[in-house]
Amino acid sequence: MRIKPKSPREALQPEPAPAPPQRSRHVRNPLVILINMVITLAVFGLAALGAALYFGKQKFEEAGPLQQEATVVISSGAGLSGITDRLAGKGVINDSMFDEWVFNLGIRFYKNATRLKAGEYAFAPGVSMQEIMTDLVEGKAVTHSVTIPEGWTTAQIIERVREHPILVGEITEVPVEGALLPETYTFARGTSRQEVLDQMKSAQEKLLSEIWERRTEGLPVGSPEELVVLASIVEKETALADERPRVAGVFVNRLNKNMRLQSDPTILYGLYGGEAWLKDRSAIKQSELKAENKYNTYQIDGLPPGPIGNPGRAAMEAVANPSRTQDLFFVADGTGGHIFAETYEQHQENVRKWRRIERERREAEKNQEAKPTTSN
Repeated sequence: MRIKPKSPREALQPEPAPAPPQRSRHVRNPLVILINMVITLAVFGLAALGAALYFGKQKFEEAGPLQQEATVVISSGAGLSGITDRLAGKGVINDSMFDEWVFNLGIRFYKNATRLKAGEYAFAPGVSMQEIMTDLVEGKAVTHSVTIPEGWTTAQIIERVREHPILVGEITEVPVEGALLPETYTFARGTSRQEVLDQMKSAQEKLLSEIWERRTEGLPVGSPEELVVLASIVEKETALADERPRVAGVFVNRLNKNMRLQSDPTILYGLYGGEAWLKDRSAIKQSELKAENKYNTYQIDGLPPGPIGNPGRAAMEAVANPSRTQDLFFVADGTGGHIFAETYEQHQENVRKWRRIERERREAEKNQEAKPTTSN
C-alpha cells in the first residue's frame, strides 16, 4: 500500500496521544478496593502505633515533674488506677490524662500490673515513670526502725514498742522475760507492734540455739533457759563489752563453789519486776536488801527462777564462753568498770577504795553546791 506523503503543514502537527488502556475489570472489583483500603489503613495504623510506642517509651523513661523529694504511701489493694491517682496527687507524675495513660500502659506493657507492692516510698526529684515502676515492683519502700538496748526488761521493751509512732495495732501477746533479743529492727510502714515483737522472739530463739550448741563444756547451767537467766544478770552488772566474759567468769566460779551470786540487780527485779528500771533508782536500801523475795541472790542459792531482763548477744556469748580465771568478786572502780579479786581480803580492800572514791565525790558535789554564785 502506497503511503500518501504529508504536506509540510501536516508534518508540523503533533501526533495524537494514544488512548488510555481500558481499566481492568479486577481493579474495579469492590473486593479489591476493600482489600487495598484495608492494607492502606493497616500500614498507617502500624506507623501510628510505632510512633506512639516510640514517644510513649521516651515519655516513660524521661525525667518526671517532681521538684522536691516526696513520700507516697501505697496502701494494700489500691490497684493500678488507685496507685496512679496517688502518684499524680503527690506530683510524682503529671496530673494529666496523657501522662496517666502512659504510666498505666507502661506498667501493663512490662506485665507488672499485679506485681506492685504496698508500702511507703520516697521518690527523688525528677524520678521517671520507669524508676517508679521499678521501686514499686521491687518493694523499695522506706524502712523505719526501733532499737532495743541490751538488758532491757520486757516491760521496758513493750513501752518503747507501744510508743513508736509508725507501728500499728495493739500488742496481743506479751512475751515472757528473757524471750526477746535486743537489737535494731527495721520495718515498713503498716507493720504491727505484735509483728515486731514476734520478730524479736524468733531472733532470740534462733540465736540462743546457736550459742548453746557452741558453749564451753562443764558450765553450771543445765539448759538454754538457765543460760539466759545468768546472761541477764551479767548484762545488768556491766555495760562494758570487754568485761562481760570476766563478770560471767566470776558468777560461773561462784556457782561451781556453791557460793551465792549476791547480785544487786536481782533484788530490784524481785521487788519491782520488769518495771524496776522504768524509773531511775538510787542505791539499794537496806530494807530492800533484807526484804524477802525469790529473786534476791543474797538470800537464795544458785540462779533466780527466771531472767531479770533480756540479754543481748554479747552477754549470752560471755556466759557460754566465760573467762577462765579464779576471780570470785568484783566491785566498781570509779571509772565505769570494775576491779576483780580472787580472795575476800582483796575484795574488801577494793571495796574500801570504792567507798573512798564515793566519799570524795559526795564532798566535791557539796563543795560545788556551796560555792556562791556571782551575778553580772
